[in-house]
Amino acid sequence: MKNSKYEIDMCNGSIMDKLISFSLPLMLSGILQLMFNAVDIIVVGRFSGKQALAAVGSTTALINVFTNLFIGISLGANVLAARFYAMGKSKEMSETVHTSITLAMVSGVIMAFVGVLFARGALELMGTPDDVIDQSTLYMRIYFMGMPFFMLYNYGAAILRAIGDTKRPLLFLIISGLINAALNMLLVIYCHMAVEGVAIATVISQLISCILVLWCLYKSEGSYQLRFSKLQIKGVYLKQIFQVGIPAGIQSMIINFSNVLLQSSVNSFGSTAMAGYTAANNILGFLYAAVNSITQACMSFTSQNYGVGKYKRMDKVLIDCLILTVVVAGVLGCGSYLLGPEILRIYTEEEKVIRCGMEILSITTVPYFLCGIMDLFPGALRGMGYSAVPMILSIIGTVGMRVVWIFGIFPHHRSLYVLFISYPGSWLFTIIMQVICFYFVRKKIHQM
Repeated sequence: MKNSKYEIDMCNGSIMDKLISFSLPLMLSGILQLMFNAVDIIVVGRFSGKQALAAVGSTTALINVFTNLFIGISLGANVLAARFYAMGKSKEMSETVHTSITLAMVSGVIMAFVGVLFARGALELMGTPDDVIDQSTLYMRIYFMGMPFFMLYNYGAAILRAIGDTKRPLLFLIISGLINAALNMLLVIYCHMAVEGVAIATVISQLISCILVLWCLYKSEGSYQLRFSKLQIKGVYLKQIFQVGIPAGIQSMIINFSNVLLQSSVNSFGSTAMAGYTAANNILGFLYAAVNSITQACMSFTSQNYGVGKYKRMDKVLIDCLILTVVVAGVLGCGSYLLGPEILRIYTEEEKVIRCGMEILSITTVPYFLCGIMDLFPGALRGMGYSAVPMILSIIGTVGMRVVWIFGIFPHHRSLYVLFISYPGSWLFTIIMQVICFYFVRKKIHQM
């Protein structure tokens, strides 16, 4: 079923070209979202110094821990909306949309309060150095004031992805991203602000992207049309959203908690290593945005085909997504390693910082396709409504191995190389467990 030029028929016809058509705008959208933070990092690194660069970078993992539970829940909204849309259930689709947007508003307000109140305490627990913590706290508090806008955009975009529309969210992010970059230049370079300038610019850009996505849903003519008078949370849909979304959110939150432990270990090397990790981690973020767009495509396509009972087509979707992931991550990962020093110089001119960044990139970029494969199988399982078991396996494989590494091996061999070699090892271990899980779930569905 396809009612407009923005929608994609996921249940009929060829698959690979539609996956690319879906994934490419989503990939660019993810990259643009990261560029909000990248522009922040580049501007403060160039015009406010190493401490400001470390201050902004040291908040990334912590912000992700706070936000990723609710962003994970938006995946539940995506899966449920995709299924109702494919099945032609207009009433259920509409009520899912209004429940999701209401949930986004409530969770955004909660996150704003939590972030403002607990920012400094959380940064202190991470061992953030004294020369950085005041600026880090200020950045986090302002950033979290924009959480309602951030949540509304992400849930609105999840609804649009459910019907195959990844183009309009991309357009909205281009607009807000350009405004973000312009405001960064204005507030930091001309108004001589530091971290507070880039934080304010980010919040304003998030407000703009939020308004645009809500306006898009309001103006639409389909079953996903938004009417503010109909906003309410309906328990029957909230339960189904939570069944898929909460395990996904918990998984993402706990994985990012392990990144906080990693950040704390990097902090022990001082602000030079922190700055190198900030820049390298930002590059890895771009790689993740690329492979995650394919995972999102896999989840949406699987959900629609599962809804209409096309199980063999689901298998073809997964195979095509595996091919896409290996190609995209292989090209971008190898490119990031080969061009690493030049890319890192965009963030900083300090050679010691660049050396630290390259030490991290040398271990993590080339095998990054493993990270993409690791996420694909849980994405396919979520599309079928199975979210709890892949969550547990991801936590055991990724987080468990990383915690053992940080507390068991790293203290006896203290170097950035030893710290980050845990990445490819945990990816491979988790893939093996996820493939076994997928095999048994798919066998069960085949027997239904």
